[in-house]
Amino acid sequence: MQASFKQLKILAIKFKYLGDVAVMIPSLRALRQSFPTAELHVLVAEEAAAIVENLPWIDRIWKLPRVRGRLVLSKSWPILKELRAERFDRSVDFVGNDRGAILSLIIGAERRLGLESEKGFFGRVRCYHETVKPLPRGVYEPERDFSVLKPWNIPRPSSFAMEMKSDPALDSKAAPLMPQPAVLCHLSTSQPKKEWPIRYWVELFEKAEQAGVIMIFSSGSTLRERALLDELKNKNPAAPTLPIFGSLAEFLAVLNRSAIFVGGDTGPLHFAAALGKPTLALFGPSLRKQWAPQGNGHVCLVAPNPCLCSVHASACTRAPSCMESIEVEKVWNHLKTLLDQSTSSTSLNL
Repeated sequence: MQASFKQLKILAIKFKYLGDVAVMIPSLRALRQSFPTAELHVLVAEEAAAIVENLPWIDRIWKLPRVRGRLVLSKSWPILKELRAERFDRSVDFVGNDRGAILSLIIGAERRLGLESEKGFFGRVRCYHETVKPLPRGVYEPERDFSVLKPWNIPRPSSFAMEMKSDPALDSKAAPLMPQPAVLCHLSTSQPKKEWPIRYWVELFEKAEQAGVIMIFSSGSTLRERALLDELKNKNPAAPTLPIFGSLAEFLAVLNRSAIFVGGDTGPLHFAAALGKPTLALFGPSLRKQWAPQGNGHVCLVAPNPCLCSVHASACTRAPSCMESIEVEKVWNHLKTLLDQSTSSTSLNL
């Protein structure tokens, strides 16, 4: 590597949702491989920091507080001043929205890279020195992130596999919640239209219980998402559920103890794949090619009746919904195959 790279300082920006941060990791790894002696910093929303915190090849994680839909400048300004004082040689904004452009400009790296966009405020493009047109929807999301790095001539990685590590200090706290490897089923997603019906989860649990397979259920922390667990317990009180976690890091420690993950298009699906867990994804309105984990050990079942709702619609307006067309028997058969293929040294059977 050339000597000029020895003091290079690079900042990667992904100020967005949890799953979006996870799919950026292959691009971060490509940066590290291309600039092995550089300082690699990452700027993410405060609640997303655990996704990248335990990767040893990242030098520093910067955490900004965020309220969904806006930047909290009163709390963020001291951190932004620190970032500006770092005098980064390069920054890359993987998001391509107004907020990322403003952050890039304020931080003021010597060479700023970002995404072109037809939307946004006038003069937004001037926040960057270089811009790239985003790849179309339908391309695998980690590959779409990597395409932003094109002006820097970063070699295409041999794999776009995601990578994460849970905090080993939390293992003892996670152990009582998942004393032995189990199938972890996540009920909720960011939008109700992407969720499999609760009555189907109940039927799947009863099949697993009859087969002696341990199955545990989780959801997000919002009132709407926690209500899904309540509905599940009302229909079958025997179904074990996980509590609300105090932090994402605690959830990741429990997820890391699981054997297989089952769920819809949601951040925990990407976390499970990045932690090296086999996954069974249930997709209705989501684009499989863009968002489903790829590679061995990952199965994606797509609703045979594709969703006709708007991309931005929260709930499906069709009855029955596309997710209702994913049959329980088909999910169970694929889950049994994953169980048979599991290389876990701990049995999933009671």
